[in-house]
Amino acid sequence: MKKKILITGGTGFIGYHLAKKCVRMGWEVTSFSKKKPKPIRTLKKVNYLFGDLTKKKDLKVLKKKFDYIVNAAGVVDHSSNPKVYKAHYLGCKNLANFFLKKKIKLFLQVGSCVEYGPQKSPQKEDYKPKINDLKSMYSKGKLAASKYLMELYDKYRFPIVIFRLYLNYGPNQDFNRFLPVIIDGCIRGKKFPCSSGIQYRSFTFVDDLVRAMVIALKKTHLSGNVFNIGNNKPVKIKRIVQYIKRYVNKGTPLYGKIKFRKDEIKYLYPNISKAKLLLNWQPKVSFSKGLSRTINYYKSNIKF
Repeated sequence: MKKKILITGGTGFIGYHLAKKCVRMGWEVTSFSKKKPKPIRTLKKVNYLFGDLTKKKDLKVLKKKFDYIVNAAGVVDHSSNPKVYKAHYLGCKNLANFFLKKKIKLFLQVGSCVEYGPQKSPQKEDYKPKINDLKSMYSKGKLAASKYLMELYDKYRFPIVIFRLYLNYGPNQDFNRFLPVIIDGCIRGKKFPCSSGIQYRSFTFVDDLVRAMVIALKKTHLSGNVFNIGNNKPVKIKRIVQYIKRYVNKGTPLYGKIKFRKDEIKYLYPNISKAKLLLNWQPKVSFSKGLSRTINYYKSNIKF
């Protein structure tokens, strides 16, 4: 019997890479999202369904029986737009409730490291963040979704696992994310704004993330756990910008033109001891190798 997986946000960066991996493993893959996939992210063997998770009636198209649910829906938006909170919290709540009484093996929630708020790094899963301590609607929505899922686990033993992701990157990422913006500016030989670059960040290549997801989906006995999925060796942002500039041999970064967000902290990286112990997972792709692969992808695909 083929494993059946539903990926909400299956047309996005993470959803696309997970869907591609699941297709290669011979799984039956269904994607649910608000928009059609870009041609470059369209996979022939994926069944694409469309709707809005914040609207319960739209979930009626999910008529199949699924073994696994991966909620990767929603946009990364650190503004104060209340729609962002609604998309992440209400969308997750509606999806979980829809499958609450259905016999699924695992519901994997794609959470975020911003759920920890101002907690110092290396951040650990046993820290209990409070929604009122968070600044953005995105972080509040992600944490509210996590708390709701844990309530369902505690009350009904709903089989959930939550991944708190750090910065993911790789080929085919949208140009509204940090690394694609820098790579694009350098390849085009432009002057481009960036922060002062004094922050340290954890970057995880998308192949490593997908590997962690597949491991978790197969280890259904780990329900009720939260895992940090990231690289525990942070890199200075300015060093990354300089690396890309040297690699491409073009581009002029304008340091200090982008101001820090209110909720931004200087050091952001995880403690991944729990993922190592229970998932037998840690990043395998070095940052230099992953970044080189990513740059080469964009060099081949950016149209002038």
